[in-house]
Amino acid sequence: MSLRKISVVGLGYVGLPVAVSFASNGFEVVGFDVDVQRIEELSSGYDRTGELDDGRLAQAKLKFTADASSLRAADFHIITVPTPITEQKQPDLRCLASASVTVGRALRPGDIVVYESTVYPGATESHCIPILEGESGLAFGRDFTVGYSPERINPGDKDHRFETIVKVVSGSDEATLNVVADVYGSVVRAGIYRAPSIKVAEAAKVIENTQRDLNIALINELALIFDRMDIRTKDVLEAAKTKWNFLPFEPGLVGGHCIGVDPYYLTAKADALGYRSEVILAGRRINDGVAKHIANKVVKYLASHCDSLRDARVALFGLTFKADVPDLRNSKSADIISELGEYGIRSQVHDPLADGAQARMEYGLEIADFEGIRDLDVLILSVPHAAYLNAVQENVFDRLRDGGLLVDVKSVFDPASLPDSIQYWSL
Repeated sequence: MSLRKISVVGLGYVGLPVAVSFASNGFEVVGFDVDVQRIEELSSGYDRTGELDDGRLAQAKLKFTADASSLRAADFHIITVPTPITEQKQPDLRCLASASVTVGRALRPGDIVVYESTVYPGATESHCIPILEGESGLAFGRDFTVGYSPERINPGDKDHRFETIVKVVSGSDEATLNVVADVYGSVVRAGIYRAPSIKVAEAAKVIENTQRDLNIALINELALIFDRMDIRTKDVLEAAKTKWNFLPFEPGLVGGHCIGVDPYYLTAKADALGYRSEVILAGRRINDGVAKHIANKVVKYLASHCDSLRDARVALFGLTFKADVPDLRNSKSADIISELGEYGIRSQVHDPLADGAQARMEYGLEIADFEGIRDLDVLILSVPHAAYLNAVQENVFDRLRDGGLLVDVKSVFDPASLPDSIQYWSL
């Protein structure tokens, strides 16, 4: 197989590792993104997402560009742009459409376009291909073909990487499937799985995160029940995990750009087909309600321990959607702050990884100076970054006043090990 010339459109958590992997394995790669600042950073060897260390990024021989005309040098285009949801929890395909326009204008006869972004089954064929045809003037199936290969990047996970995760691939015809399988197979060491159709590959992707969302929803609902029974959920889970087939899910906030978003792509498509999802949407409601439950626990504590809610000193540690990852998208920690604000409680926010400008733009929140956070009535450890856990006494306990409440969302501390001066609650 002669090496295809690769373009990767969208250089975020998914696209950058893909581009660098191909470039590191001898492919000629063009990495494209509309964010000019992102391109400048990558060109200088810096990845703000932290997914790639500077050394590997600097060694990768690929072209980073915001010039769409550079895509004409490629004949195998991989699209890895975000697919979020709207405020009405409907699929938002604007980035996907824009990327399809950009690639369509660069298409030449013989090219293959592979989508990795999460979509509902059928979206590649019904939504993307018409755009590619319209922009290129080429005929799908005769002049160009498409594939779909769902991304499985897990931000912050240094063990499960692009090369070490089995790659599902699909193609619009057998010849395309063979090329897509060969191209990805040349860099993915874990192996290739050939899906029988593009729709099957799309559906496989969307149910992976839907299944995880529902499993977490079950544990979150159990946590709500156990809280009313004055039982610590983690103690129950530790006991239950001694059975060989118990699945070790934990309660928590479900944010980010995948688990809390992808199920809506499936339910929206089902709704369009006349089927109203029951189980999936019930799980979504439970997980989306966890932030409010945490806020209510804080309000009840403050109401009985402070003269005024407005004068209460509350701080939330951790704003990103996941520990040790700087991604602020769909932060449920921000929802806790918003819920507290409904009661007139103004919370300080700290996060060692969050970008201050992005926090301000996305949520209207200012990242507080760490040293200025003192004498707290309540400290909510929302995201247990290693920076907090590596110096527990200094970073957590000393911030609370005597009798203050530590809200340990992820149950990372053993209550028996805490100072007697601290009150404790966990999800």
